[in-house]
Amino acid sequence: MIPPFHLAVPVNDLARARHFYGQIFGCLEGRSSKEWIDFNFFGHQLVVHLDPQHKSGVVHHNQVDGKEVPVPHFGVVLPWDDWQHLADRLRAADWAFVIEPGIRFAGEVGEQATMFLLDPAGNALEFKAFRDPAMLFAK
Repeated sequence: MIPPFHLAVPVNDLARARHFYGQIFGCLEGRSSKEWIDFNFFGHQLVVHLDPQHKSGVVHHNQVDGKEVPVPHFGVVLPWDDWQHLADRLRAADWAFVIEPGIRFAGEVGEQATMFLLDPAGNALEFKAFRDPAMLFAK
């Protein structure tokens, strides 16, 4: 079992972050205060911290497989079916994608399903899946 990571990100509106991560993503809420909220982010600890002055963290894009990938970004690697369910859930919520759900590196080593989106505070997220999880670090 991989140990869970802990990540803290700034948000400019806790209510919107609570709705996005709690309702749209279905992440269970843990501890909270008037300045932060813990979420069970697919088995990892994500803490959103209130920063009323926070602006979008996307400051750069890199070309990856012909797409403009936002940097910085974070996310998780999900099992294939879970990735598809999340993509469906986001589409049902009519959430906008930075990069639509699709297959990257098709037919190559490292073939993966991937999608990019922004949370309400502009933090970029990527979710990916591999049909063969052993390909995660393959060259």
